Amino acid sequence: QAKYLAQIILVGAQVVGRAFARALRQEFAASRAAADARGRSERPQSAAASRITGISLQEAQQILNVSNLNAEEIQKNYDHLFKVNDKSVGGSFYLQSKVVRAKERLDEELRIQAQSEKETGWKAET
Repeated sequence: QAKYLAQIILVGAQVVGRAFARALRQEFAASRAAADARGRSERPQSAAASRITGISLQEAQQILNVSNLNAEEIQKNYDHLFKVNDKSVGGSFYLQSKVVRAKERLDEELRIQAQSEKETGWKAET
């Protein structure tokens, strides 16, 4: 009887293991498809910046409450949110770090746009 019980447990563990592995593969494939779709919606340099900073352009815009990329508005909102979330005035270090990362991401996007405009201007002149 112990032999049959061990076989039942072994077969059950194999079934559960296969199901878990299949679910894991499906989740990985869905995650990759979502990342690819997100990457296709952005320019290659912008998608790379999102991967490097770990924050998307849309998320950064939401954090700093800006709808378009305007350096003055970004800086103004950054200064306000950074000061409000300062630990010394009872703010959250986590939120302050999110504000910093959002600013870095938007600054990188502004740099990418400026470089793109510069290259486009170069091509138009030649």
